[in-house]
Amino acid sequence: MRAGKLDKTITIDRLSRTVDAYGTEIENWTPVASVRAQLVQSTTEEFMHSFGSSSEAATIFRIRHRDDLLTSDRVTYRGEAYDVKEIKELGRREGLDLRCVAAGG
Repeated sequence: MRAGKLDKTITIDRLSRTVDAYGTEIENWTPVASVRAQLVQSTTEEFMHSFGSSSEAATIFRIRHRDDLLTSDRVTYRGEAYDVKEIKELGRREGLDLRCVAAGG
């Protein structure tokens, strides 16, 4: 993986839960890492659901390989949050493609 193509900076966030003094569970997104990435693709894809078809914008970020990523994580890029939908390994531990959609979408 060529370092020159990793021209964007993204933050990987993970959902953490804490309990406040009143016993209420509070959910917060905690940064796990700030990494260099390549924006590979940003398109609108159509997905078939049981209720019909809908479309969502898919963004793919290519990063160096990490062992600690989960599909429950979130990526923040330029102040926008993206939910990780799929993690695809490239080569033998060379890199990862993160297929993401805008959070809440």
